Amino acid sequence: MLFLCTGNSCRSQMAEGFARALRGDRIEAHSAGTNPHGLNPLAVRAMAEVGIDISRHTSKTPQDLAARGVKFDVVVTVCDSAHEACPVIPGARVVHAGFDDPPRLAKGAASDEEAMAHYRRVRDEIRAYVETLPGAIGLG
Repeated sequence: MLFLCTGNSCRSQMAEGFARALRGDRIEAHSAGTNPHGLNPLAVRAMAEVGIDISRHTSKTPQDLAARGVKFDVVVTVCDSAHEACPVIPGARVVHAGFDDPPRLAKGAASDEEAMAHYRRVRDEIRAYVETLPGAIGLG
């Protein structure tokens, strides 16, 4: 399963982290971005708060994963932009589960601590979604 967002910096990384931690027995999770631009440190912090370390994750494209031989049966787009720009991945079904963008929501925050409220809310929404997998996408 591939979780896809635009930057592969926050939402898709969180989804991959939760899927590996909570559903690793049933889902082989990966994440990528349509225009990857590096791992977001506040996303790393938000996940660490719930005991999941994504600090070693890297931003990549679906093509980067395909070049390593990774194949997907399902692509879950976690933002509207990625859903609209989702590349064709042969043999994969696309499912959309859009989440708000924490960096955009936190743009006017006066401090990292103030920004973290947005990251925590979206993190918790992503966790709730991942907990429903694979049933929510018709695989189990």
